[in-house]
Amino acid sequence: MKENKAMKEPGKLKVCIVDDHKLFREGLKLLLSTQDFVQHIYEASNGKEFLDSLSFMDCDVVLMDIEMPVMNGLEATEAALRMKPGMKVIVLSMYGEEQYYYKMVDAGVKGFVLKSAGIEKVIAAIRAVAEGDSYFSEELLRGILNNMRDGAKVESSDSEISGRELEILYHVCLGLSNQEIADKLFISKRTVDKHRANLLSKTGCRNTAALVMYAIRNKMVEV
Repeated sequence: MKENKAMKEPGKLKVCIVDDHKLFREGLKLLLSTQDFVQHIYEASNGKEFLDSLSFMDCDVVLMDIEMPVMNGLEATEAALRMKPGMKVIVLSMYGEEQYYYKMVDAGVKGFVLKSAGIEKVIAAIRAVAEGDSYFSEELLRGILNNMRDGAKVESSDSEISGRELEILYHVCLGLSNQEIADKLFISKRTVDKHRANLLSKTGCRNTAALVMYAIRNKMVEV
């Protein structure tokens, strides 16, 4: 991984792809390089290589594989966010890796995209997390929900969630921004902001990604 000393261009992003499959990295890099909002793309073949380069690598969004040799995505994410808390991490996931999702959310991941998804989903995820939102591909949400239907335990919260808050929560799980939710429900963005803050407080979730996982685990939404 080579150092990029170019100045950051306004409105453009520096992205890092962390994956042990070279062909996958090169293919994704080629597709992302055609996007006008991407300024530079870094690569790393495992979590350790990524961490070793983090001191000079000025990236905004990281696309992180889970299963990798030397150091996996969970360990790399935890260490990286201790070093650079403001960095945004999106998990590149495969079916069957759901056991990692809660740990990755707890580590501070902002989004999840299936490796089988099209490039448009990856682009949507990068844009969403770069703007401060979270992103879960719809296929992944459905997969998590199906796997959790049997034996899921409902967690208790100190305060009852209102009908309007459940409505907001449903749209949050669909990946809509606060402004998009406001437009769809014909209410102000400030009202959505308040409901979203209340949901985080009542559920004890630290961020939107954790809130989405909480809602699915407790069968509060159908996606």
